[in-house]
Amino acid sequence: MGQIVQLGGKMRIGFIGLALVLAGPVAGQQMDHAAHGNHTMHDAAQQQTQQQAQETGQSAFAAIQEIVGLLQADPDTDWSKVDIDALRQHLVDMDNVTLRAVVKNQPIKGGMTFLVSSEQEAVSASIQRMVLAHAAVMDGVDGLYMRAAVQPNGAVLDVKGDEVKIKALGFFGIMATGMHHQAHHLAIARGGNPRH
Repeated sequence: MGQIVQLGGKMRIGFIGLALVLAGPVAGQQMDHAAHGNHTMHDAAQQQTQQQAQETGQSAFAAIQEIVGLLQADPDTDWSKVDIDALRQHLVDMDNVTLRAVVKNQPIKGGMTFLVSSEQEAVSASIQRMVLAHAAVMDGVDGLYMRAAVQPNGAVLDVKGDEVKIKALGFFGIMATGMHHQAHHLAIARGGNPRH
């Protein structure tokens, strides 16, 4: 260790002592910076935990995830009847109809006929399931009256009611009417096998 020597009324500090005196505050400052850095990293980790990503990356996956969460939260869920594969198939049907169906509009008195088809067998089967089921569930709702029938490569949907509204909605808007889809997804997953 350095020695403090008094010579001629002046204090002199040895080399090691001087180094410690000079290093003391600097080391203390470094520790303060290190502590501050650790604190900052801790805050960032907390913010990251509080602001976790919400997007699942794919809408069908998100729909399944939502239903699984509801089933898990319900103590009355009968897991022996749960059928997530059936829900997935329904979501495939929705995807096929929304993104792959070809629709031709034909005005009729009081509304519109939609001819919905696809050259792909899987898509035409999805069209038939979705269109017939939607018409059965939504006929008369919101003043829209629907009739559906199977046709080669798809289905035909007649919709009558407010002609301006029907024309504005078009086939895909008509298919999206009603907030029954979410409840329907839960019913499918519970094994109820509802028609739509």
